[in-house]
Amino acid sequence: MPRTILIEPRWVIPVEPAATVLEAHAVVVDGNRIAAVLPAAEAAGRFPDAERVELPGHALIPGLVNLHTHAAMTLMRGMADDLALMDWLQGHIWPAEARLVSDEFVHDGTLLACAEMLRGGITCFNDMYFFPEAAARAALRAGMRAALGIIAIEFRSAYASDAQDYLAKGMALRDSLRDEPLLTFCLAPHAPFTVSDGTFAQVATYAGELDIPVHIHIHETAREVTESLAQHGLRPLARLEKAGLLGPGLIAVHSVHLDDAEIALFARHGCSVAHCPSSNLKLASGIAPVARLLQAGVNVGLGTDGAASNNRLDLFTEMRLAALLAKGSSGDATAMPAHRALECATLGGARALGLQDRIGSIVPGKLADLTAVNLSASELLPCFDPVSHLVYAAGREHVSDVWVNGERQLAGGRLLKLDEPGIRARAQHWQHRISAK
Repeated sequence: MPRTILIEPRWVIPVEPAATVLEAHAVVVDGNRIAAVLPAAEAAGRFPDAERVELPGHALIPGLVNLHTHAAMTLMRGMADDLALMDWLQGHIWPAEARLVSDEFVHDGTLLACAEMLRGGITCFNDMYFFPEAAARAALRAGMRAALGIIAIEFRSAYASDAQDYLAKGMALRDSLRDEPLLTFCLAPHAPFTVSDGTFAQVATYAGELDIPVHIHIHETAREVTESLAQHGLRPLARLEKAGLLGPGLIAVHSVHLDDAEIALFARHGCSVAHCPSSNLKLASGIAPVARLLQAGVNVGLGTDGAASNNRLDLFTEMRLAALLAKGSSGDATAMPAHRALECATLGGARALGLQDRIGSIVPGKLADLTAVNLSASELLPCFDPVSHLVYAAGREHVSDVWVNGERQLAGGRLLKLDEPGIRARAQHWQHRISAK
């Protein structure tokens, strides 16, 4: 028989309906699903035999969805800071990857990332990296939900020889893991400057046949746009449109340098944007026009990018920064209110991944991916509005409890299933190896 749990926080922030805050309510979890959201006294009467998890002073929110990351790059955290994107990639990251990246590297780096993300209330991440089968093993070991990238890139790596090889290996992995309840897949052509028109056409064919999202870096820097015009006579987004890649399944990562016509194009085709404000600022790529994207009706989710360019896998930081940048860059203090920022970090990411019917809000029938945040710390008092606190005042250090698919993965700030000393030892092992090079 499935186990029934009553989670009783001070506040339930369901995200759906929008801008809703429920006090003195309980969330009933039956097995891996949310069975009910109802007043706590009524829940106690209807489910007298349920296990009770009392969380006074806490807000219960949907598990956060990290819409863009390269989890294994956590092992490169701080390795090449304070550089522009192409200098960072070509002079440091790509050479390091050529030396280091392997199944073992990706597994250990992803497991380290999973520990960090779970501690920060992230229950689902959308990954783009080499050796996705190693990332899959790490995610399953951590009990996290993951969307794994079927990489496409034109250059050789330790993982694959060319774009055809990347796609073939990724598709075979999808076939072998398609019944894993915690795993889904995205087609993941890296970027227009590393992927040919022929590969884009093939990706578009696969996306249409399989009905899975396409996850791609796009319009990240002004240089990317300029060089695309010089080489192809088209802006990068126009190349994607020509290849037939625009549609509700497109997850356009970064999308910093967009004109009004391109924003309208996203809106018309139902595309999603993965906004990564910390990474964009750290690499001096610019500030995405999020206020205009939201005003146009474009779905926006939040991503951390990899720890090599952020250097945190922390969606609380991204929520706060996204809201502040939207206000500051637009001159409109209402551009991204706190409730909207929380929606971007939860349901917005779920929508982009095609998982909105399963996760992203606290609604009966959805899977029980939940995060509890303790808002009773002295630095968070007084609390007039818990959603305001979640976005502007609280941090990942206030996350106390996390459930993924109904399984409790974090309790009182302690990871229940991961061997943290072992994970730290492997991180130190890789630091020694990287430093020796």
